Amino acid sequence: MSALARLRDLGLTLPAVAAPAGAYIPARRSGNLVFTAGQVPFVDGKVAATGKVGAGIDAEQAYDLARICTLNALAAIDGLVGLDSVTGVVKVVGFVASDPSFTGQPGVINGASDLLGEVFGESGAHARSAVGVAVLPLDVPVEVELTVEVGG
Repeated sequence: MSALARLRDLGLTLPAVAAPAGAYIPARRSGNLVFTAGQVPFVDGKVAATGKVGAGIDAEQAYDLARICTLNALAAIDGLVGLDSVTGVVKVVGFVASDPSFTGQPGVINGASDLLGEVFGESGAHARSAVGVAVLPLDVPVEVELTVEVGG
């Protein structure tokens, strides 16, 4: 089953690719790899939540925000090369704006990893970093970037 069909089966649709807020592009291909810019939790062009995880944003909400970020990254990939050209997910980097006492960054970024597994099956298995940071652009709690391998 194609990645786009799996998304439909999950009841998900790819959003419009967010316009860059700076001097960068949403995704870039180099050889058989596509790298996305960091994607934040935009829904219908608006930030879905702001604040720090562990202080106003709980881990479950942040997990859901990581899924939104990942959908936005998948949209950037689809806009560049078509999502169904993805043969595997190589790497996920997730940033979590965290209260200093919060140490559950890996659980938050599981939102991205779990979604990629649901969409790509075994091809969604990837290397990953989950990093706690003091603040992210627009005061969002989560940012996700992807590196995927594509065919052709």
